Amino acid sequence: PAPRRWGSDFLPLVAQLASLGQTFPPVAVLALAVPVLGFGTLPIIVALMLYGLLPIVRNTLAGLQGVEGDIKTAAHAMGMTPTQILWQVELPLAAPVILAGIRTSVTINIATAALGATVGASNLGDPIISGIVNGNMAYVVQGALTIALLALTIDSLFELLQRQLRSRLSAP
Repeated sequence: PAPRRWGSDFLPLVAQLASLGQTFPPVAVLALAVPVLGFGTLPIIVALMLYGLLPIVRNTLAGLQGVEGDIKTAAHAMGMTPTQILWQVELPLAAPVILAGIRTSVTINIATAALGATVGASNLGDPIISGIVNGNMAYVVQGALTIALLALTIDSLFELLQRQLRSRLSAP
């Protein structure tokens, strides 16, 4: 039996709402958020949250849908409740796919966060904006390389975490 049949009707809606966050360019989200939220860190946090939802939601849905029905049926037959099946069977099995979505989201958002400097959020994008304003390409390159190195480092750490998770799940 499918433990959460009641929620399956909402899957397309959830996927579409998550997709909506990435249909707007982050600059447009910032332009809309600043009049409401003001200058500073809050508008970029809102923009990054909206922008980062899609890979996480899509991978979570894919990971949960990828769990074999026989495994869920066996868990149900052992007397597990739908909540126990979710937390003790499905989520652990879907974890590598979910983690891949988080990895994608975080890596993209590190680079996108540089846009926050345009609305007064002090971050790694400051040298890029200073370089553009002052016509100093060395600052632009410095800022871009710093952000790229941070994104690559975080991505590599997530890759290690994914490998460890996969090896734990495949261990007898």
